[in-house]
Amino acid sequence: MRAVRYHDYGEADVLDVDEIERPAPDADEVLVEIRAASVNPVDLMIRTGAYGDVPLPSVPGGDGAGVVAAVGDDVASFDVGDRVFASGMDRAAGGTFAEYAAIPKTKLAHLPENVSFEIGAAIANVGATAWTALAEVADIQPGDRVLVHGGSGGVGHAAVQIAACGGADVIATAGSEDARDRVRELGATAVLDYESDALAEEVLAATDGAGVETVLDHKLEEHLDVDFQAVAEGGQIVAIMGHVPEASGVPLYTKEITVRGLRMDNHPVRAPTLERLARLMEREELTAVVADTYDFEETTQAHRDMATGGYVGKLVVTP
Repeated sequence: MRAVRYHDYGEADVLDVDEIERPAPDADEVLVEIRAASVNPVDLMIRTGAYGDVPLPSVPGGDGAGVVAAVGDDVASFDVGDRVFASGMDRAAGGTFAEYAAIPKTKLAHLPENVSFEIGAAIANVGATAWTALAEVADIQPGDRVLVHGGSGGVGHAAVQIAACGGADVIATAGSEDARDRVRELGATAVLDYESDALAEEVLAATDGAGVETVLDHKLEEHLDVDFQAVAEGGQIVAIMGHVPEASGVPLYTKEITVRGLRMDNHPVRAPTLERLARLMEREELTAVVADTYDFEETTQAHRDMATGGYVGKLVVTP
C-alpha cells in the first residue's frame, strides 16, 4: 500500500510517499481503508522531533476517516464496510496518512451517512480536544459566557460550535474580517480581532462588563494577561497549548480564577467522545470547515500551508 512517511526528522520536505506492507489488525484493532486524514499542528512538531522521539521511518497522521476493511478477533462493535472516523492514533504504531491503518477500537466511532469522510477526518482530533476542554474539563453550562481564542483555527472553530450548541454565549477571536464573518456563521455571538490592543476591554464590553466564565486558550504565553482581565470572578482558563508565562498572580487570587491545562495524550480513549461528536454532526449541529484538500504527493505542501496559517478550519489529505 502507499503511505506518507519520513525517514529523518526535519522540515516538510522530509515527507515521501512509500510502498509499504499493509498492516493486519491486532485482536482489539480495526483495519480502516483511509479515505481522508487531516493535518494537525502536533504533526509538524512530531515531524521535526520537537515532540519527542518516535520510531523512524514514521507515518504521520493522528486522525482520519474511512471504511472498515477487517476487524480483530475481539472487536464486536464494527463490521466490514462500516463508515468510521478516528482520533488519537499512536504515531509509533503508524498514523493515518496511508491507504490503510490499524486503529484501536477505543479510538474509533461510526461516521454518520450524512457526513463526508473529509469532514469526519477534519473534526476528529480538534472536535475531541474541544469537547474534552469545554464539556469535561470546564463543564460549561447553558447560559455561560465562553471566550474562544483563535475561533477560526482547527480546535477553535470546533469549540465555537460545541459551546454554542451547548447553550453558551460564545465570544471568539480571529484575524481577518472574512475569518470573523465565518466564525459568526459557526455560532459565535461576537467575534473580535485578536490583534486588538484593547482585546480585554472589548471582551468585557461584549459581556456588559461581566466577563466570561470560561476561556479556552491555545497561546497562553500571549493571552494570559488578557484572560485574567476578561474572565469573571470565579471563572476558569483552560489551556490546550502554549507555554506558561510569567504573570502577576494578583487576579488569580482576587478573582479566584482556576487555570487548567489539557494534554490530550492523557485522554487516549476517544470512542465515547467521537460518538458524541457523531451525534452532533448527524443533527447538523457540528461540522468542520475544510479549507483545502491535498493528495499524498502534496502532503509536503499541506504541512507548509499548516505552518503558514491564514485559513479557516482544517487541511485534509486524501490517498
